[in-house]
Amino acid sequence: MPVAAAASPPGLISVMLEIEVARQRLGALRRALLALHKTLVYSERRTFERVVGHVSSSGELLQLVIHDPWFVWLRPISALVVEIDERLDAEEPPTMADVHGLMNTARSLLTPVEEGVGFGTHYYEALQRDPDVVLAHAEVSKVLATDTEK
Repeated sequence: MPVAAAASPPGLISVMLEIEVARQRLGALRRALLALHKTLVYSERRTFERVVGHVSSSGELLQLVIHDPWFVWLRPISALVVEIDERLDAEEPPTMADVHGLMNTARSLLTPVEEGVGFGTHYYEALQRDPDVVLAHAEVSKVLATDTEK
């Protein structure tokens, strides 16, 4: 006599699928933001070297990114990646509400501002001077477009 498969509690499969989709979307956002951050760091390095002088090593660049006011505007992207990491590593699995919230945060952060001060203005300038930043921005935009609840 064949053994019947154990019945899943109602909705368990859909909850498990939602958790997996949330993890995948947050992972995709994280990877795209990390690529954008790296592109922005190297773009800023080139500008820094033109204005201030040569950066001799990756270690020196890391110290500049951490401590030099020139690079401070990049911290909000770093903070957002950390927030995503914390959500992915939390005891409670991420929800689609977490995905929507973090994608909205990224969308707001990555809105270039032509005039003013702060991240948006620096981001606008980076987009204007470096096609690699435009390409990295486009990759983040593709991930953000998967979020249907804007």
